[in-house]
Amino acid sequence: MLDKIALVLSVIGALNWGLVGLFQFDAIAWIFGGSAAIVSRILYTLVALAGVWCISLLFRENALARERGDELA
Repeated sequence: MLDKIALVLSVIGALNWGLVGLFQFDAIAWIFGGSAAIVSRILYTLVALAGVWCISLLFRENALARERGDELA
């Protein structure tokens, strides 16, 4: 469950950075009243922690591959 939450937060962060890069529009700051607002800062921190958590997904074995006896490349 924690993996899915981390992935959702990472996607939210990626979409927000895409908006910043393409249109110079920070959706998180716009929704929550500026990038310095406490709610925005909390969400930015949660997205950052989720991104760090998702790094661990790169190094995990796939449960299905383990059941079949395959190895990840």
